[in-house]
This record gives sequence, structure tokens and C-alpha cells, in this order.
Amino acid sequence: MAPEAFQQSNVSFSQTLASLLLEKGFLSSDQLDIALKEQRLRKIPFEDCLLNLGFISEGALAEALSITSGYAKICLKSTLLDPSLRTLIPEDMARSFCFLPLSFEEGLLRIAISDVYNLPALDHLRHKISGVQEVIPLIAPESDVHDALDRYYGYDLSIQGLLKEVEASPSSKEIKDGLESSPSRLVNAILVDAIKLKASDIHFEPEGSFMRLRYRLDGILSQICTFHSSYWPAICVRLKVMAEMNIAESRRPQNGRMTFTVGAREVDLRVASHPTIYGENVVIRILDKSRSLMTLDELGYSENLISQIKTALRRPDGMLIITGPTGCGKTTSLYSMLSHISTPHINIMTLEEPVEYQLPLIRQSDVRDEGRMNFAEGVRSILRQDPDIILIGEIRDSGTAQMALRAAMTGHQVFSTLHTNDALGAIPRLVDLGLTRAMLAGSLMGIIAQRLVRKLCFSCKRERKSTPEEANLLKMSSQKSFFVSQGCSLCRGTGYQGRLAIAESLVFDGELDELLLTTSSRLHLLQVAQKKGFTPLKDEARRRVLKGDTSLEEVLRAVDLREPT
Repeated sequence: MAPEAFQQSNVSFSQTLASLLLEKGFLSSDQLDIALKEQRLRKIPFEDCLLNLGFISEGALAEALSITSGYAKICLKSTLLDPSLRTLIPEDMARSFCFLPLSFEEGLLRIAISDVYNLPALDHLRHKISGVQEVIPLIAPESDVHDALDRYYGYDLSIQGLLKEVEASPSSKEIKDGLESSPSRLVNAILVDAIKLKASDIHFEPEGSFMRLRYRLDGILSQICTFHSSYWPAICVRLKVMAEMNIAESRRPQNGRMTFTVGAREVDLRVASHPTIYGENVVIRILDKSRSLMTLDELGYSENLISQIKTALRRPDGMLIITGPTGCGKTTSLYSMLSHISTPHINIMTLEEPVEYQLPLIRQSDVRDEGRMNFAEGVRSILRQDPDIILIGEIRDSGTAQMALRAAMTGHQVFSTLHTNDALGAIPRLVDLGLTRAMLAGSLMGIIAQRLVRKLCFSCKRERKSTPEEANLLKMSSQKSFFVSQGCSLCRGTGYQGRLAIAESLVFDGELDELLLTTSSRLHLLQVAQKKGFTPLKDEARRRVLKGDTSLEEVLRAVDLREPT
């Protein structure tokens, strides 16, 4: 029997959902008013309004729908799927109603679906699929359902077939012309393929007589295919046309951008060309505008680390810095923190290079736009805009450091990033940029250092005993076991699926502020911080290996465990 809430009208359902979201703190009353006005104006479902406005995440909506409907949630990222159901449920039906078949036993069909109140979909399954007596829906975010459908049914992008078409084209002029030319369709196929695989970058690399195509997947470059270099000029021209770059210029670096849509996802692509001895090398950075912002709890931080960060964020003013190498998720973490403290009653302004997330109710500026301003000039201007919170993409020079600290010392919360190896290393780096320890004392909320590592595939990871060298690195008995990667069809043979953040958080209080003034000893600061609950990055990395979240091999790629802590 379906839950009682299942029979509610659209109006009463919206009211029930709104009340629950208000009660759980997922939604403010101001945001509710805006969403209801938007719903009346655009005549779309209430939950779609909330998502489009960015007021709630898909995860929060799924949790609320689970409570109102009485049906359970399911995590599709850690669910093994039965391939035999592909013959029972046609792909076009699954995609049309946006559901994923999970199991079918004794007339009971379980599916994952984002809209549990989609009665036509459930009725269709009961009447059109032979043997189905009852349908049990489990709730999952819509983007997770789409991703799972891609993995489950696959998609035919025919990159290899299009490469053969390009090579078979009768003339170079013909393949350069027209939206329906082989190079155009090949570029589109590559972009769609990379976006669906959640690549962060696409590399077109000339290598003498051939071209190499590589994607950066989960932080690692993976070769996709190669093709003859004689066809690269036409493909390169197509990329330049799409990115509004100068097709006649091939001897100087160029930058361009374009927007690409895959399904309902709008993706911003940043294109950069660079001349090499074999021709132009082109790299495309993929920025998915439609990806939902992760909450602090979804970043993969440990519970202790999340508690420390929330303690730091409760301060009314000061500077919080995230440090680490390029591509370690600093921007994602910063925006999750902004989301945690954001309310309709504060003014948040950002300076970024580039703007990676477009968020509602936040004033965002791209400092690269026509060279209008740098970070230091931007902070100076923002301070006249009555901000409560300022996000600065990166502190890279003395001027930016001085302005960021000035903002933190005048009643504002300031969030920014640095490039150092660990949290303690950020202090001498800030001193190198012209800030004194006396200026920093009392102005730092916290410093977080993090790395991104790949997660072991839950389907194929295996356990084995450690060698003496591995046991020494992990500081454990050589008799103990830990998990290693293996590889299967689900993870495309890599042994890994997705990434997680390994981090350390140094939260400042009166005692640590006093130490900033009285000592420059890194060891002394570390010892005092550890007594207050600080866990060094290396120890956190070891813990995640022993827990089975990632592998020792993957951790060693990001963290040097051989150095003394």
C-alpha cells in the first residue's frame, strides 16, 4: 500500500514539503516566498523551483521527499545493478520517466526515482511490464539517476567511428566547413563523452605524426585514443571557432570560452591553446554549472574535522585559508563553507579567477574579465559594498594579502586560498607576503590543508596483508591487512571511483594566537595544536587507507608519508 502522502494534490504536497524544509532548516521563510512567486510565474513544480534557484541541494530534497512520502532513500553510487533488468526495462522507458530498475523478484519491482510522486511512471510500469504486480520506489537525486542510467545502459558516442569519417573525408577544406562536418561532430562527441565521464580537463596533444586525446579523470590523465595528425588542423579550427579564438593565429598562446549543454546540464568550457614544435596543444577545462553544491558533510571530511571547521566558522570575523596544490578542491570546499553559513540576512561577495560556481544571492566577480581589476583592487572596492563575507580566489601577492587581512580586522569574514604543503606552512608564507605575526594573531579563524585522492572502487577492492615497508609507512603491525585497488567493469578497470578529500584543520584560539606572537617554532605550534585535537595530514591519510576508503599507492601520490611529521 502506498503511503498516505502519495495521494496528496500538488498544492498540498508543496505545502507539506515547504513546511518540512522550513522545520529542518533547509529553507528560510524569505527563500520560500521567492520560490512560491517563481512557481506561480513559471508554472513548474515547486521542488524544481527550489533546485533552479539553488536554495536546496538535490540531497536535501531527496531527504525531504523520503520523509513526506515514507519511502526510503538509496545511494546509487554504492549500488550494484542487475544487468539482466536491461532486457526487462527498455532504455527509452527508463530515461523517459527518469527511473532506474534495481531488482525484480516475485512480481516486486524496485526502482530508484527522483520524483516519487510521479504516478504516471509507476502506473506505466505496473501495466506495461509483464509480471510486475507492485512497484516499490526508492528515492535518489535526479543527477544520480541520470549518471546511473549512463553507466547501466551506456551511450553510443561513436568517437572511433567519427575518427574514421574524418580520415575518409575527401579534402581538408571540406572537413573544415559546416556544422555537420566530421570534425564538428567529432568535437561534439568528444565533449559529450568527457562531460559524461566527469572529466575535469580534455587534452589534445600533437605528437609528431599522430595526435593523442587524453581526459583527466579523478585527477589522473587517461589516454582515450590517438588519430593521425594530418586531421588535427581542421579539428583545432573547429575548437577555436566554438571558443571565439583567432583561427589565423597559431604561433601565440590564446584563451577562449564556450558554453555546452548536455541534456539538462549547462557546462562552461575554458579553452587554452599553446604552440609546440609539433603544432598547437589545446587543453579544455570543464566547469559544470549545473552540479549541485556539496554540503560540508558531503565533502568527505572526518567528523572531527567537520566539527573543528564549524567551530571556526562560528567566529563573527577573521580569515580562513585553505591551502594545497592546484586541483585539490579548495574552491569546492570554500563554497561548501559559504553555503553552511549563508542566510538571506548577510551580504556575500566574491572575487574569483575564474568563477567556477554560479550561486544565487551571492555577488560574484571574475577578475579576468577584460583586465578590469586584480584581487587587491577588487577587495578595496568590495569593502565599499557593505559586505559581511568576502571570498578571494587566491592570495598570491603582498597587496592582496594586506587587503584581505585589513578586511578580516575590520569585522568581516574572509575566505581565501594559498599554495603551501600543509596548514602550518601557511604562516611563514603569509609572513613572506608582508604580514607580521602580530597582525595575524587574533585575525586567523583557521587554516585547512587538503589533498584529493581517488576512492577505491567499492565493487572490486580487495584486502591483502601489508609488507614490512607498507606497515612502516602506515605505522601498523605487518600482520594487519589493508585494501588495495584491483579493477572491474564498473570502474573501467582503474580500481577507483570518485574522489575524497584528506585534510587537516588548524583552528586558532587564544593560546595559539599567543604562540604566534611568542614563538616561530613550527614544532612547538604543532605540539600545542595536537593537544587541542589537531590531526596532521599524514595521520589522516593513514587512517583513510586503513579504513579502506583509498589505497596506500593513491595516498603516496598526494602525501609523502616518508617524511617525519
